[in-house]
Amino acid sequence: MNQPFRFCLNTATIRSRKLPITDSIEIAAKAGYDAIEPWIEELDQYKASGGELGRLRSIIKDSGLTVEGAIGFFEWLSDDDERRRKGLDEARRNMEMLALIGGKCVAAPPYGSTDVTNLDLDRAAERYRALLEVGDEFGVTPLLEVWGFSRTISRLSEALYVAAQADHPRACVLADVYHLYKGGSGFNGLRFINGGALPVFHVNDYPVQPGRESIGDADRVYPGDGVAPLGAIFDALLSNGFKGVLSLELFNKTYYHNEPLEIAKTGIAKLKEAVSRRHSNAL
Repeated sequence: MNQPFRFCLNTATIRSRKLPITDSIEIAAKAGYDAIEPWIEELDQYKASGGELGRLRSIIKDSGLTVEGAIGFFEWLSDDDERRRKGLDEARRNMEMLALIGGKCVAAPPYGSTDVTNLDLDRAAERYRALLEVGDEFGVTPLLEVWGFSRTISRLSEALYVAAQADHPRACVLADVYHLYKGGSGFNGLRFINGGALPVFHVNDYPVQPGRESIGDADRVYPGDGVAPLGAIFDALLSNGFKGVLSLELFNKTYYHNEPLEIAKTGIAKLKEAVSRRHSNAL
């Protein structure tokens, strides 16, 4: 059956064994994913062990995968000038490595500013534009990520404002089922995002309990095993012309007793099943 989406494995989903990135690539390919979303720390470990990023690019390509996104942490949003400068330097380092392995995007959450309660969104837009201009140097797009637990850019509406106000042609948003729920955004706002401005969408699910106030990263469950309106979410993405990837991102420690390949296979099977069950209904 033809799938309307491409599927990506965020390597956090199988991180329990602290596998080298080459093993994660092999697992993603064997499980049937189209792409992989590594963490920058994995690339650092690969280099530290003597690996060459050009070689890793070949390994990824030969496995039939693409690198649609990546997870890195840099303080691009800080009010402290020196921390922000160092953050942009770290972002530059991340993006340079990603360019060498064929990476297209990197997450840009409000890292280092999650406790800020009085952030001026216009100032955030200026800083996001500066980050986008760093990305222009390498052809890598920083995706403005919504973090539901943060006090800054915790809602989709804030991310949409900052991305639009940055006034840059490559401005994009990274949304996540769990984070949209955690931050209280709901899902109707997805209708306002052109599919081209959402290259990667993090997919997971959340249970009834614990509730929104106390739920944490580790409570995410496989798609379809929770109560998120996934079918309507997928319909909203498709109606907006979404052509990016659905990236499975989980941190659930109860899954970690299973072999990484089993976790990856279970994840993509449940993701495909959730997509196949989608139906047009109100969000």
